Amino acid sequence: MTPPTRKTWSRRGRTPLIRIRGRSQRRFSLAALACYRPGERSRLIYRPKRHPDHKSAQRRSFAWSDYRDLLTTAHQQLNGPIVLVWDNLNVHRDKRLKAFVDASARLTVFYLLAYAPDLNPVETAWSLLRRSSQTNRHFTEPDQLLTTLRQGLRKIQYRSDLINSCLAATGLTLTTSRPKAR
Repeated sequence: MTPPTRKTWSRRGRTPLIRIRGRSQRRFSLAALACYRPGERSRLIYRPKRHPDHKSAQRRSFAWSDYRDLLTTAHQQLNGPIVLVWDNLNVHRDKRLKAFVDASARLTVFYLLAYAPDLNPVETAWSLLRRSSQTNRHFTEPDQLLTTLRQGLRKIQYRSDLINSCLAATGLTLTTSRPKAR
Protein backbone atom coordinates (compact mmCIF):
# COMPACT_ATOMS: atom_id res chain seq x y z
CA MET A 1 0.00 0.00 0.00
CA THR A 2 1.48 3.28 -1.05
CA PRO A 3 0.97 5.79 1.75
CA PRO A 4 -0.85 9.03 0.94
CA THR A 5 1.26 12.15 1.22
CA ARG A 6 -0.26 15.25 2.74
CA LYS A 7 2.73 17.57 3.11
CA THR A 8 6.37 17.48 2.13
CA TRP A 9 9.20 19.94 1.70
CA SER A 10 12.55 20.38 -0.03
CA ARG A 11 15.12 23.07 -0.63
CA ARG A 12 13.99 26.03 -2.67
CA GLY A 13 14.21 25.31 -6.38
CA ARG A 14 14.23 21.52 -5.95
CA THR A 15 11.30 19.21 -6.51
CA PRO A 16 10.48 17.12 -3.42
CA LEU A 17 11.25 13.45 -3.96
CA ILE A 18 9.69 10.79 -1.78
CA ARG A 19 11.24 7.33 -1.92
CA ILE A 20 9.20 4.33 -0.92
CA ARG A 21 10.53 0.81 -0.71
CA GLY A 22 9.28 -1.53 -3.44
CA ARG A 23 6.01 -3.37 -3.10
CA SER A 24 5.99 -6.63 -1.20
CA GLN A 25 3.70 -9.59 -1.66
CA ARG A 26 1.99 -8.95 1.68
CA ARG A 27 -1.65 -8.02 1.46
CA PHE A 28 -4.30 -6.85 3.89
CA SER A 29 -8.03 -6.70 3.38
CA LEU A 30 -10.58 -4.72 5.35
CA ALA A 31 -14.33 -5.23 5.46
CA ALA A 32 -16.68 -2.95 7.32
CA LEU A 33 -20.33 -2.27 7.96
CA ALA A 34 -21.54 1.25 8.69
CA CYS A 35 -24.57 0.63 10.89
CA TYR A 36 -27.38 3.16 11.37
CA ARG A 37 -30.57 2.99 13.38
CA PRO A 38 -32.82 5.99 14.03
CA GLY A 39 -32.54 7.17 17.62
CA GLU A 40 -29.33 5.25 18.36
CA ARG A 41 -25.66 5.99 17.88
CA SER A 42 -24.12 4.89 14.61
CA ARG A 43 -21.62 2.06 14.60
CA LEU A 44 -18.76 0.82 12.48
CA ILE A 45 -18.19 -2.92 12.61
CA TYR A 46 -15.00 -3.95 10.87
CA ARG A 47 -12.72 -6.89 10.34
CA PRO A 48 -9.13 -6.71 9.05
CA LYS A 49 -7.48 -9.77 7.53
CA ARG A 50 -3.83 -10.43 6.80
CA HIS A 51 -3.16 -12.74 3.87
CA PRO A 52 -0.19 -15.08 3.40
CA ASP A 53 3.06 -13.52 2.25
CA HIS A 54 3.67 -15.73 -0.74
CA LYS A 55 2.36 -15.49 -4.29
CA SER A 56 1.00 -19.02 -4.35
CA ALA A 57 -1.79 -18.22 -1.90
CA GLN A 58 -5.17 -19.31 -3.22
CA ARG A 59 -7.18 -16.25 -2.16
CA ARG A 60 -5.86 -12.76 -1.51
CA SER A 61 -9.08 -11.11 -0.42
CA PHE A 62 -12.11 -11.83 1.75
CA ALA A 63 -13.94 -15.04 0.97
CA TRP A 64 -17.71 -15.41 1.16
CA SER A 65 -17.29 -17.17 4.52
CA ASP A 66 -15.47 -14.12 5.93
CA TYR A 67 -18.43 -11.92 5.00
CA ARG A 68 -20.81 -14.50 6.48
CA ASP A 69 -18.86 -14.40 9.76
CA LEU A 70 -18.86 -10.58 9.74
CA LEU A 71 -22.65 -10.53 9.26
CA THR A 72 -23.11 -13.06 12.07
CA THR A 73 -20.99 -10.90 14.38
CA ALA A 74 -22.90 -7.77 13.35
CA HIS A 75 -26.22 -9.42 14.08
CA GLN A 76 -25.02 -10.43 17.55
CA GLN A 77 -23.80 -6.90 18.29
CA LEU A 78 -26.81 -5.09 16.84
CA ASN A 79 -29.43 -7.55 18.08
CA GLY A 80 -31.86 -6.83 15.30
CA PRO A 81 -32.56 -7.17 11.61
CA ILE A 82 -29.94 -5.91 9.14
CA VAL A 83 -30.55 -4.17 5.85
CA LEU A 84 -27.41 -4.40 3.73
CA VAL A 85 -26.59 -2.00 0.94
CA TRP A 86 -23.79 -3.67 -0.99
CA ASP A 87 -21.72 -2.71 -3.96
CA ASN A 88 -21.27 -5.17 -6.80
CA LEU A 89 -18.11 -6.82 -5.53
CA ASN A 90 -17.96 -10.33 -6.95
CA VAL A 91 -17.84 -11.93 -3.50
CA HIS A 92 -21.05 -10.12 -2.49
CA ARG A 93 -22.79 -11.89 -5.37
CA ASP A 94 -21.34 -15.34 -4.59
CA LYS A 95 -23.97 -18.10 -4.71
CA ARG A 96 -23.03 -19.41 -1.26
CA LEU A 97 -23.31 -15.96 0.31
CA LYS A 98 -26.63 -15.39 -1.45
CA ALA A 99 -27.86 -18.73 -0.07
CA PHE A 100 -26.80 -17.63 3.44
CA VAL A 101 -28.63 -14.29 3.06
CA ASP A 102 -31.74 -15.97 1.63
CA ALA A 103 -31.82 -18.50 4.48
CA SER A 104 -31.66 -15.74 7.08
CA ALA A 105 -34.89 -13.93 7.90
CA ARG A 106 -32.92 -11.14 9.61
CA LEU A 107 -31.05 -10.00 6.47
CA THR A 108 -32.30 -7.89 3.58
CA VAL A 109 -29.90 -6.99 0.77
CA PHE A 110 -29.99 -4.14 -1.75
CA TYR A 111 -27.29 -3.82 -4.40
CA LEU A 112 -25.88 -0.50 -5.54
CA LEU A 113 -25.44 0.39 -9.19
CA ALA A 114 -22.55 -1.20 -11.08
CA TYR A 115 -20.08 1.51 -10.08
CA ALA A 116 -21.36 3.88 -7.42
CA PRO A 117 -18.77 4.41 -4.66
CA ASP A 118 -20.35 7.78 -3.91
CA LEU A 119 -23.44 5.93 -2.58
CA ASN A 120 -21.45 3.67 -0.26
CA PRO A 121 -20.88 5.12 3.25
CA VAL A 122 -17.99 2.71 3.89
CA GLU A 123 -16.02 4.26 1.01
CA THR A 124 -16.09 7.56 2.91
CA ALA A 125 -14.86 5.72 6.02
CA TRP A 126 -11.91 4.36 4.01
CA SER A 127 -11.13 7.89 2.88
CA LEU A 128 -11.18 9.09 6.50
CA LEU A 129 -8.86 6.23 7.47
CA ARG A 130 -6.35 7.00 4.72
CA ARG A 131 -6.33 10.73 5.47
CA SER A 132 -5.98 10.35 9.24
CA SER A 133 -3.86 7.41 10.29
CA GLN A 134 -1.86 6.64 7.14
CA THR A 135 -0.83 10.08 5.95
CA ASN A 136 2.92 10.68 5.77
CA ARG A 137 3.69 7.28 7.31
CA HIS A 138 6.15 4.70 6.10
CA PHE A 139 5.50 1.18 7.35
CA THR A 140 8.47 -1.14 7.49
CA GLU A 141 6.70 -4.10 9.07
CA PRO A 142 3.30 -5.59 8.20
CA ASP A 143 2.33 -5.72 11.87
CA GLN A 144 3.02 -1.99 12.16
CA LEU A 145 0.58 -1.30 9.31
CA LEU A 146 -2.06 -3.62 10.79
CA THR A 147 -1.77 -1.97 14.21
CA THR A 148 -2.10 1.49 12.65
CA LEU A 149 -5.14 0.40 10.64
CA ARG A 150 -6.85 -0.98 13.74
CA GLN A 151 -6.09 2.18 15.74
CA GLY A 152 -7.43 4.39 12.94
CA LEU A 153 -10.59 2.30 12.62
CA ARG A 154 -11.12 2.44 16.39
CA LYS A 155 -10.89 6.23 16.29
CA ILE A 156 -13.60 6.31 13.63
CA GLN A 157 -15.62 3.60 15.36
CA TYR A 158 -16.03 5.55 18.59
CA ARG A 159 -17.07 8.78 16.87
CA SER A 160 -20.62 8.35 15.73
CA ASP A 161 -20.58 11.87 14.27
CA LEU A 162 -17.94 10.72 11.77
CA ILE A 163 -19.97 7.64 10.87
CA ASN A 164 -23.08 9.84 10.46
CA SER A 165 -21.10 12.11 8.14
CA CYS A 166 -20.25 9.07 6.01
CA LEU A 167 -23.97 8.49 5.48
CA ALA A 168 -24.63 12.20 4.91
CA ALA A 169 -21.95 12.27 2.20
CA THR A 170 -23.94 9.71 0.19
CA GLY A 171 -27.14 11.75 0.18
CA LEU A 172 -29.07 8.68 1.37
CA THR A 173 -31.46 8.85 4.33
CA LEU A 174 -32.77 6.46 6.95
CA THR A 175 -36.40 7.16 6.13
CA THR A 176 -36.73 4.60 3.36
CA SER A 177 -39.72 2.30 3.47
CA ARG A 178 -39.33 -1.45 3.80
CA PRO A 179 -40.25 -3.60 0.82
CA LYS A 180 -43.58 -5.33 1.32
CA ALA A 181 -43.79 -9.10 1.10
CA ARG A 182 -45.87 -10.32 -1.79
